[in-house]
Amino acid sequence: MARFRTWVGMALAGALSVSLAACSSTGGKRAEDARKAAAAQGRAAVNTPRWTIAMITHSGDGDTFWDIVQSGAELAARKDNINFLYSHDDEAQQQAQLVDAAVDKRVDGIIVTLAKPDALKAAVARAEKAGIPVITVNSGSEESRAFGALTHIGQDESVAGEAVGDELNKRGRKKALCVLHEQGNVGHEQRCDGVAKTFRGTLRKLYVNGTNMPDVQSAIEAKLQADPSLDAVVTLGAPYADTAVKARDDAGSKAEIDTFDLNAKVAASLKHGTLGFAVDQQPYLQGYQAVDLLWLYKYNGDVLGGGRPVLTGPQIVTKDQASALAEFTERGTR
Repeated sequence: MARFRTWVGMALAGALSVSLAACSSTGGKRAEDARKAAAAQGRAAVNTPRWTIAMITHSGDGDTFWDIVQSGAELAARKDNINFLYSHDDEAQQQAQLVDAAVDKRVDGIIVTLAKPDALKAAVARAEKAGIPVITVNSGSEESRAFGALTHIGQDESVAGEAVGDELNKRGRKKALCVLHEQGNVGHEQRCDGVAKTFRGTLRKLYVNGTNMPDVQSAIEAKLQADPSLDAVVTLGAPYADTAVKARDDAGSKAEIDTFDLNAKVAASLKHGTLGFAVDQQPYLQGYQAVDLLWLYKYNGDVLGGGRPVLTGPQIVTKDQASALAEFTERGTR
C-alpha cells in the first residue's frame, strides 16, 4: 500500500509538473490570443469608466489618410473602453464649430488637428476652460503647447520637408515642383519650405484645388509641359501621387514623382518603380496614441512628451522597403 501511494504521488507530481510546464510555455500565447479575441469582438481590455473622447480633424471627404488615423483611434478606443466620436470638416470655421459642439456635449477629452490654428484657437481655449483635456495631432505642433494642449502627436513638418530635400539631393534632382493641395494649411507650407531649406536645386510651389482631382492633374501637367527642366514633383498627400503620375505621363515628362504619406497604392507604386520615394508619418499611430494618451491622462494623470511633440515621423520609404510594408498598407494600417 505504501509503495502504491508513493507511485501515485510520483505520478501525480509528474503530471502536475508537465501541466505547469505546458502552462508556462503556452500561457503567454493563450493570454495574447484571448486579448486578440476580445478586441475582435469589441470588448475592452480594461474596466475603467466609459469615457467619451471626440476627435475632430480638418479632413475633406474621401481622404484615405484620415481613414487610417481614424482606424488607429478606434482600435485604441475599443481597448480602452472609450466611447469614440469622430467628425471632420476641411473648412476651418466649421471644424471649430465641431470642437464647440464637443465641448457642449461635455466630452471627457478632445483630439483636434490645427491645420489652420488661428481659426481653432478660441474653440480649443473654450475646451480648456471647461476642464476638457486636449491633445493635438498631425498639424499644429508649434501652436499646440501655446493653445494649452497636453501634447502634440505627429511629425514635425519642417523636419519632414528637410528630409525630402536631402533625399532629392541624393537622387541628383535639380528642379522640383511642390504641389500644395490645401491653401492656408500651415503644415503644407512648412513641408514645402522645409524642402527648400535643404534642397540644393530650385523649388517651385504649385497651389491646386485638392478637392478636384481633374484640375490637380491638369495643373501639374501644364507645369511639366511648360518647363521640361522639372525633374521632380513632390505631392503632399498619398492620394495625389497617382494623379501626379498620370499628369507626368500625359505631359511626356521624365520627372520623378515623390510624395508625403503612404497608402496601399503608394506602396505598390514604389515597388513597381512608378514613384521614387514616400515620407511616412505613421497616421495609424497618431490616432492610436492620441486616444491611448488621453485614457492614460484620465486614468493615471500621465502626459507624454515633456512639453515637446511626440514624433511619429518622418520615415523615408523607397522601393527597398515597399514590399515589407505591403501587408500593413493592404489592411489599411500604414
